[in-house]
Amino acid sequence: MYHEKLLISKEKYPSQEQISDSEAEKYMGMIFALSKLSPEHGRRSFSVSHENFLFLEQEDLNLLVNPVTPIMIVPQWIKTAIGNNRVTSLNTLYPNWKDVLTYNEPIKWRINVVGLGDVGGTLLTGLKLLGVDKIQSLGLYDRDKNRIDRYKYELSQILSPDMLESSINIISTTEEDVFNCDMFVFCVSVGVPEVGKESTDVRLIQFEGNAKIIGHYATLAREKNFNGIFAVVSDPVDLLCKSAFIASNTGIDGNMDFKGLAPEQIRGYGLGVMNARACYYSLQQEATKHYMHEGRAFGPHGEGLIIADSITNYNEVLSESLTHSTKTANLEVRSSGFKPYIAPALSSGALSILATINSKWHYSATFIGGTFMGCKNRLLPSGTELETTDLNEALLRKLNSTYKLLSESL
Repeated sequence: MYHEKLLISKEKYPSQEQISDSEAEKYMGMIFALSKLSPEHGRRSFSVSHENFLFLEQEDLNLLVNPVTPIMIVPQWIKTAIGNNRVTSLNTLYPNWKDVLTYNEPIKWRINVVGLGDVGGTLLTGLKLLGVDKIQSLGLYDRDKNRIDRYKYELSQILSPDMLESSINIISTTEEDVFNCDMFVFCVSVGVPEVGKESTDVRLIQFEGNAKIIGHYATLAREKNFNGIFAVVSDPVDLLCKSAFIASNTGIDGNMDFKGLAPEQIRGYGLGVMNARACYYSLQQEATKHYMHEGRAFGPHGEGLIIADSITNYNEVLSESLTHSTKTANLEVRSSGFKPYIAPALSSGALSILATINSKWHYSATFIGGTFMGCKNRLLPSGTELETTDLNEALLRKLNSTYKLLSESL
């Protein structure tokens, strides 16, 4: 027992109190399974969804595959706790691993949004309309003070007839205070090409400029000892997540000391709209309508994206067709003369963020073995749980190719 929490491990740790199996079996709180994995390739904490994930020695894409054969004998009381989402894996090689023991997820979230452009403004509108049950406040920050003033006025005046949305406080904040919250949402974008001047992958054009800005905020999060969620909505989300992780965990000597944002604190919100676009295109023909119920989206919000038509009966030809249509959907919108930001801001942003804070399944990029990879997951009080399925071998090969592409991109 440590800080009134139950810790289990395969090796001895210094502890305040050792207890017996029979005593542990009566414990009904959160259980922490201690492990040691290099912080470069392992998360600080995550929700244990299967007994095989208790004491991982390696994290890779096999975390997305349904475990078949148990690899160790586990007492029934631990299996029961896993089934009730009461077990968290905790990596003690992180200097601040003990912080996880005392963190409590908020009942109502304070969400601060940085960058009040097209995406940030639309995202905030969605959160104000739909977040009354789980959001305490929406904080606004932009380098342009007029934008802050505009959205404070506008958002404060969005009310349904019953006026329930008035319980969400709309507040102006400063850069110094942007991490006084439970979730920080990065919506800053520079270098977005004008309509008619885009290339095949608009998202990558924005990387260099956005990486510098996100590095600044990730370092600030380190200085403020921020323990909430660092959400990335700007493109390209996967690479920016890794940039934020590196910047936040680099000390003044230039070496990574892993005293900043833990990898599970950083989440990239770009895949939600790709799933929505895949749904849209799947309904255009009878052969792919099953995607709505059987399909999945994986990988980045751009090159390397994988749309699987079905995880129960994977068809490579249909999946390739859906992937192509989904990847180029933003160019179709641009061909109409407008920048595509409404669907991304709502599907990837507001709706996925609301699913996150409600512990519901959604699409976002999370840390897997040193790389931020988009997949279906949910955030529980015990940590992030990745969806596991019986992945087709051909599909798993494609996923590994995308994973390798993302790993080598920085």
